[in-house]
Amino acid sequence: MSDTRPEVIAIIPTHMGSTRFPGKALAAETGRALVLHVADAVQRSNAVSRVMIASENTEIAQACESAGIEHITTSQGHPNGSCRVSEAATGLHGDVILNVQGDEPEIEPGTIDATIAALIADRNADVATAAAPLRDDDDPADQNLVKVVTGLDGRALYFSRSLIPTNRDGERTRCLRHIGIYAYRPTVLAAYATLAPTPLETTERLEQLRLLEHGYRIAVARVDAGHPGIDTPEQYQAFVTRWRARQAS
Repeated sequence: MSDTRPEVIAIIPTHMGSTRFPGKALAAETGRALVLHVADAVQRSNAVSRVMIASENTEIAQACESAGIEHITTSQGHPNGSCRVSEAATGLHGDVILNVQGDEPEIEPGTIDATIAALIADRNADVATAAAPLRDDDDPADQNLVKVVTGLDGRALYFSRSLIPTNRDGERTRCLRHIGIYAYRPTVLAAYATLAPTPLETTERLEQLRLLEHGYRIAVARVDAGHPGIDTPEQYQAFVTRWRARQAS
């Protein structure tokens, strides 16, 4: 990676087969499909050079075409977003490939910029991601809320859907709320899809654990982020309520 501004290509992986929220990508109670809201959010970052959505679905492709958003068609059956992004990135020439999960419609430009900066600043990191302090209304035991703990070097030690370390007095968890974004060095992203799935990845259903279990280093940008991603219909309804309130203000 050169000392000049890096070429950052953002790829948003999505599909229609979400187990917790079928059809989530094209949910459109706001008048715009959820995945298009994600693309809108990513385009607000000045650090990103190009934005595209990757899926195997013709309805998603048509929605992208109608909205003027670049779409790349990938194979069916990808086990996770990083594998889909790895295929989509084949033949692209960027310094950083950004994987923004397709259920993060409120991801902030500052979070995107901080994630990219974390990868650039840590020359020994293979990937960077982002995390924020838990909010007062977050339930650390919520399986839909992915948590991360970091080492003294600021890199990820572990990610989990389950409750992870609490203080001895039980006051508050010492983990952070993970945000669904990854900045990959292209060679690492290309290698990801060739790595064998790992036991913790399978148990937790968290794709990033494959990297940790294979010895890759993940830098974590600590940010003051707002709302979490959308895993359930209830979370989507809360997003719609917030979106309508913003439009009315």
